[in-house]
Amino acid sequence: MTFEEILKPEGIRIISGCSSKKRLLQNVAEFASSLLHIESPVIFSALLERENLGPTGVGHGVALPHARLSGIQTVQGAFLLLDKPVPYDAVDKMPVDLVFALFAPEDAGVQHLKALALVSRTLRQADVCAKLRANPEPSTLYALLSNTMSSEAA
Repeated sequence: MTFEEILKPEGIRIISGCSSKKRLLQNVAEFASSLLHIESPVIFSALLERENLGPTGVGHGVALPHARLSGIQTVQGAFLLLDKPVPYDAVDKMPVDLVFALFAPEDAGVQHLKALALVSRTLRQADVCAKLRANPEPSTLYALLSNTMSSEAA
C-alpha cells in the first residue's frame, strides 16, 4: 500500500467555519462525493454508522473517519485541514483539526487495514502534524503527506 494509491492531489481541502462533529462529517461526505462519485448522503450515513461503533478521533487533534462503501474499487482517502479545531469526542477529549478520511470497498479487508495503519502511523508523529498545521496550502499539504507517508511505507 502506497500513499499515491490512497490520496490524490485533488483529495486535499482546507475547511473553514466548521462548528461541530456532525457538520465536519457532512463536509467530509460532500467533499468525498466529488472524489468518489457517490452521493454525499450515502457517504455521510456510512461515516455516521462507523462513528456509532466508536469515535474515530485518535487524539492530538487528529481524526480518521472511515467507512466501507459499495461502488468503489480501491481504498481512497481525503485529507481536510480545519482552520479551527472542532469538538469530536476524541480519545483524549481534544478537538480535531486534521482529518484523514478513508473509504474502502465493502470487501476490502486487508487493504483497508493497511491504509488505516499507514495513515495512523504518519499522523501519530507530532512533527508531521505541526508541519501540516503550519502549511495551509493544498499542494504543500500533499507534498508533506506524500513525502512522509511514502517514507513510512518503506
